[in-house]
Amino acid sequence: MGKRIARIASYLAVSTALLVGVLLVSFRLAAAQRETEGLADSLPPFGELIETREGRIFTIEKGKPDDPAVLFAHGTAAWSGLWMPTLSAIWLQGYRTIAFDMPPFGFSKHATDLDYSRPRQAERVIALLQSLDTKPIMVAHSVGAGPVTEAVMARPDLVSGLIIVDGALALNGHLTPNEVPVFLRPKTIRSALVSATATNPMLTKRFLQNFMFVKDVATPDVVATLQRPMKRLGYTEAVAAWVPQLFVPPQNAASTRPENWQALAVPLAFIWGDRDTVTPLSQAQALQKLVPGSQLIVLSDVGHIPQLENPGKFQNALLDALEHVKR
Repeated sequence: MGKRIARIASYLAVSTALLVGVLLVSFRLAAAQRETEGLADSLPPFGELIETREGRIFTIEKGKPDDPAVLFAHGTAAWSGLWMPTLSAIWLQGYRTIAFDMPPFGFSKHATDLDYSRPRQAERVIALLQSLDTKPIMVAHSVGAGPVTEAVMARPDLVSGLIIVDGALALNGHLTPNEVPVFLRPKTIRSALVSATATNPMLTKRFLQNFMFVKDVATPDVVATLQRPMKRLGYTEAVAAWVPQLFVPPQNAASTRPENWQALAVPLAFIWGDRDTVTPLSQAQALQKLVPGSQLIVLSDVGHIPQLENPGKFQNALLDALEHVKR
């Protein structure tokens, strides 16, 4: 009886593995069939590519050239299009608003070196800042806050201030090094897993809601906006190259070290949702303590994506934060 049970268990394990393998191959093939648009063919008409020394960066801009500039960076798997309501609202208050796509997401040129580490991403942010004709206040959300803060710490002369929105910053992360999980190391397997999850249109809404406290704002229009870059040629491969950054805290980044926050040379504000379970409010409170004079605005009943979950409340908070860093 024991041998029979063992054989059945072995058979089920093999069958399950084969089924999972077939499903992953199917998702990867579906991604290949979907991702057929070259960059020139997929570009939204309301933005433009800016040439930088690190490649072309897609931006969306509203406002007059002489108005105070605000440059927005998005979070995981997002792109500049999700900032559109915020860009319009802040522009109407007298600002020049610009949002950009952080590679590999959105419509910026994918990195040819496949290096999406935080210091390397910061170099791309610096290159964009050097290509602009202004010193903006930077607004960085979630995973985008890491590279942006890294860039600001390296080149504070290129910005007028920094506002972090529910930032994923891994303070002191360099003290607990991790390795990329074994199953994510092979490029082929990693790409297949990404095609079944992050770049799978069937999961976009659920993926978005996992970051939210106010889940019903994941409307069909918002989901469709998030999915727009998924037809780009090579999108899954590019995201798969980036994925290890989610699992390994930066080991050589200035922005994980408290002493660099204490020495930060630009005005700073934080906007945080009190229901954020991805980057809890305690992380913002720890960061604020490191920077005397920084501002923390806490939004009640809001999760990790306040600009979508409660746009009016977020926009008012952002205007307050902009006034704070302009002083």
